Amino acid sequence: MSSPNTKAKVKLLPNSVKVFSIDSTKAVTLLLGVILAVSVYALLPGSSGSAKVMLALLVLSVFYWTFEPLPLGVTAMLLLVLMILFKTVNMDIVFSGFSSPAIFLIIGGMMLARGVNDTPLAKRLAYLILAKWAGNAKGLLASILIIPQLQAFFIPAVAVRATLILPVALMALEHIGVKKDGNLRKMILLAVAFGGTISGTVVMTAAIGNILTVELIKQFLGIQITYLQWFMYTFPIWILLIPVSWFVLIKAFPLPKENEEFSHLKEEMDKKLKDLGQINAEEKKCIGILILIVCLWFIEPFHGLHPSIPTIIGVILMAFPGVGCSKWENMVKINFDTILLMGATLSLGYAFNQSGAAELVGASLSTEWIIDLLRSPIIAVISILIITQVLHLAVANVSTAVVTLIPIFIGLSAKAGADPILICITASLACLHGYILVVEATPNIIVHSTGQIQQKEFIIPGIYMTFAMMIVTILTAVTWWNWMGFL
Repeated sequence: MSSPNTKAKVKLLPNSVKVFSIDSTKAVTLLLGVILAVSVYALLPGSSGSAKVMLALLVLSVFYWTFEPLPLGVTAMLLLVLMILFKTVNMDIVFSGFSSPAIFLIIGGMMLARGVNDTPLAKRLAYLILAKWAGNAKGLLASILIIPQLQAFFIPAVAVRATLILPVALMALEHIGVKKDGNLRKMILLAVAFGGTISGTVVMTAAIGNILTVELIKQFLGIQITYLQWFMYTFPIWILLIPVSWFVLIKAFPLPKENEEFSHLKEEMDKKLKDLGQINAEEKKCIGILILIVCLWFIEPFHGLHPSIPTIIGVILMAFPGVGCSKWENMVKINFDTILLMGATLSLGYAFNQSGAAELVGASLSTEWIIDLLRSPIIAVISILIITQVLHLAVANVSTAVVTLIPIFIGLSAKAGADPILICITASLACLHGYILVVEATPNIIVHSTGQIQQKEFIIPGIYMTFAMMIVTILTAVTWWNWMGFL
């Protein structure tokens, strides 16, 4: 007879096999990354060992951040260690990303999001909009697209915005009684993803890619782009992409039988608003603090403070006894993977330039026809949009795409005599708006993680949105940017 211990071992065997299988997959992915990095080093032309090693490490980090055989933060720290061990740049450059004020902007932004989430304010906003407009499929879609746009002004982290709106969208779908594979479900889930991405456009602090671009421009060109300047450059693109995304999703997922009134959903939202009661003292304090932060961001040209300073002031106020709306012990529970990723990618951008890797790549791209394309502002905008969107499919991580491409484009714009700010902002916007692949944007990943939508559902509407984004940006360039004297 088998002993109880033997039976327990037999029962556990399938799970053990499963764990071994998962570990084996990760081991193969880790090995493939190393092989890819070594191949890049071996095949690259040029005599600069540091530049070639830096490019190999870039490929390795992009591969690991895309397929995640390691947690994002572990890959970030591994990159720092490898840069030191291979002596690509000195140690000050390796850790320089973590001394950037952009890091404190991200930390403060995530802490603010925690503070806001400790109050019913974010839920109240979502319920208010749904109660007003979510009476049918088109209204529900518009609501899900608009909510993150409003959140972007006081919740700087796009991942947090997507995480907050996703349960609201799923709750609405459940109350409607939508089929698991129905077009309405696909449309609304993609609205969470696309709306989250679009919400990072106009607010400089609302997307890591924006912050990285501003920091790299300041580092390499000594030019500070203010919160208000970014807002003015990108406002038309943002405001046009909201209805465009609504139209694309309506056309991509036709609803012949699901376009009836959802009166019961509006009633449910009204009920939830009543359950929340009148706006409380904590919410009023939260609103006051958020208004103060946004005002300080907008008047940056007058006080000259980096956007991280108003953010930190907001964090202090939110946790301050008698004044704040949250508790410090709650606000410090933030995702350090994001901080490590941000710091490592900034360091990667600086090291990419200092090691000569940017120069090596720039030299290979400095063909006469590419330089000629950049000499005409309009053609430059079109060319940068196309080049960046294509490269972004390969370098899926937004942060890595930005820190890789911005130094290269700065070098190319100098050779062409083009405006580097125009080139960099165009490239940054193209990096932000990733719609086709799940891995191209954080909201895509968050929505895909529900298991209710597959990669194939992103492709067709994602292609439409990518082309729409490019057309809207070009139209903005020839009109708005031209009127502003930016073009």
